[in-house]
Amino acid sequence: MKRQNLRTVSLILCIFSYLLVGAAVFDALESEAESGRRRLLEQKRGELRKKYRFSADDYRELERLVLQAEPHRAGGQWKFAGSFYFAITVITTIGYGHAAPGTDAGKVFCMFYAVLGIPLTLVMFQSLGERMNTVVRLLLKKIKKCLGMKKTNVSMENMVLVGFLSCMGTLCAGAAAFSYFEGWTFFHAYYYCFITLTTIGFGDFVALQKNEALQKKPPYVAFSFMYILVGLTVIGAFLNLVVLRFLTMNSEDERRDAEERASLRRVRNNIHLKAKEDSKNRDAIFLPIEDRTSQMNLIPLMQEDADRPRRHSSNSTTRVPSFCTCLCYRPRLCASPAPSHPETLSCHTNPVYYNSISYKIDEVSLSTRDPTGVSSPGSTLSSNSPRCREHHRLRRKSI
Repeated sequence: MKRQNLRTVSLILCIFSYLLVGAAVFDALESEAESGRRRLLEQKRGELRKKYRFSADDYRELERLVLQAEPHRAGGQWKFAGSFYFAITVITTIGYGHAAPGTDAGKVFCMFYAVLGIPLTLVMFQSLGERMNTVVRLLLKKIKKCLGMKKTNVSMENMVLVGFLSCMGTLCAGAAAFSYFEGWTFFHAYYYCFITLTTIGFGDFVALQKNEALQKKPPYVAFSFMYILVGLTVIGAFLNLVVLRFLTMNSEDERRDAEERASLRRVRNNIHLKAKEDSKNRDAIFLPIEDRTSQMNLIPLMQEDADRPRRHSSNSTTRVPSFCTCLCYRPRLCASPAPSHPETLSCHTNPVYYNSISYKIDEVSLSTRDPTGVSSPGSTLSSNSPRCREHHRLRRKSI
């Protein structure tokens, strides 16, 4: 987030600095020329008023009439051809200003038309630019293969160079055509093409505005419309190749930061869960799973035992009191009838060690049986009993 904020602040400072530099340069270049043109106009105005004896009000009325009559030199601006030309300048945001709706209904429709048409046009030009870049990349790869080059991969530098040359070629071709049809110099025609295809649209140079060209020169009208649309597609392809990478930089950084935060959360959760499991293992005794053995949490360790380090030795092992675990089987193991004396069981004892208790189920003989034929529950004997000492060899150390 800090990187995005720093980049945004830097861009703001760069834009304001760029504006200040532009203002200073335009002031130095245009200020004196503007003052000279103003003095010339004042002189001409004074000469006309003296020659034709116009009053100030008459001269302002004449100015207004001239300005309103200027667009009509191209013919009918709101016939179908002129309306189509105006619609192109609206949705492409060129906005020459050579024509504007005069009725309130036309102004309302123009606003709604622009709200829907401008986003649709931007998406269309961006999609066409992407397809054009894909075709150019394939053509460059085939050209490299035909030339027998070892590396046929098309790099970003190749695409930028081709895009730049395409833009220059489009501008030069349009300048040559409009200088012929409009009678402009090549420089002024090139300036018109650049202002048009970058959608600046000052309106100081506008095509199709002389000698009723909108009605009398259909081929030239069709060429002008196609040139604007194709030229905007070429410019859009170049901008999509170069500029949009910088426009999406902030979103890519935000996505990368979100992935890093999610990864850190997962790591913290795993560490927390592992710490809980380790604490649970330290606070409980388990029986290991072995052959004919079971594992269960039997005895929780006391705090002082959990804190005491384990000491392993081949000669001695720290023990806690022993347990004898016995299981009684059905009388199939003992063929003798049930005696009258109390039940006698053979068993074994396993010592209980820290952190685990290991026990083994041995075959036992049942000396008594209840009248229902179901084995009576096993009894727990002390490890000091004679019967258990006989089976002392069956005891195992815990693992």
